[in-house]
Amino acid sequence: MNKYERLKVELETNGEGKMKAFGDSMLPILKSGSLLTFKRQQEYQIGDIVFCKVKGRYIDAHKITKKDPNKGFMIANNHGFENGWTKRIFGKAVLVEHTGETREL
Repeated sequence: MNKYERLKVELETNGEGKMKAFGDSMLPILKSGSLLTFKRQQEYQIGDIVFCKVKGRYIDAHKITKKDPNKGFMIANNHGFENGWTKRIFGKAVLVEHTGETREL
């Protein structure tokens, strides 16, 4: 089981889970290597940073930029690249920890 599948199971079972996210696509909001705490939500909003699946691929920490009643949620990084539409969101990032700093999202 990879880290994405483990987090998905934690969110489905416990409603909460943690995972490190790597890469620069969410700078300056998230730094590479940040430990994120995700929580399952009843509803998701534009601006939420989420863990989801788009076109069969796990997306560990990108944000919702649009909502459509038929298509679901548009997922994009913090630099305008759109990954695509999804209806499969597993959880929202609510806490970020990086180099001793902890803050809520």
